[in-house]
Amino acid sequence: DKEVRAIFLRLFAQLFQGYRSCLQLIRIHAEPVIHFHKAAFLGQRGLIENDFLTKVLNGMAFAGFVSERGPPFRTCDLFDELVAFEVERIKAEEGNPPKMIKHVRELAEQLFKNENPNPHIAFQKVPRPTEGSHLRVHILPFPRINEGRVQELLQEGLARSQGAPPATRGDKKCVVPAGPPVGMSI
Repeated sequence: DKEVRAIFLRLFAQLFQGYRSCLQLIRIHAEPVIHFHKAAFLGQRGLIENDFLTKVLNGMAFAGFVSERGPPFRTCDLFDELVAFEVERIKAEEGNPPKMIKHVRELAEQLFKNENPNPHIAFQKVPRPTEGSHLRVHILPFPRINEGRVQELLQEGLARSQGAPPATRGDKKCVVPAGPPVGMSI
């Protein structure tokens, strides 16, 4: 799963290389609006006639991408690092499958670490039901839920979470790196 996600991460990093140089911050409204200059992006890459990329840039998913990733000051992630610093590496690996696979595995490992910051915490596996368990006649009815106890548990959890220190995850905001300028190839 993580390796497939890493492959798509590399693909989109290549596809959108230099997108930050075509973002425009328009400040005439109460809330600044971020606009993506599609013609400049396609023109600088020499892909004005590319039907696929034109359709991708005109899609709703890309509009959401621009509004989410457009602000110059926000929390950076693995995608930002790839677009800013690794595009040349990705291009160099195109003709060398072993290096490409190695990089995909490195990215997959980073994705895994991002989702599992505490790998020492073991997850308990649910045991498989024994053979023939579905044939049991003495099935007990599902117990009724005590609404008062549920509310008590919710209140206890809220009290603990409010008193707990902030999460240790690195969601620090920073200036998003622009990366290399838009290139002439995809």
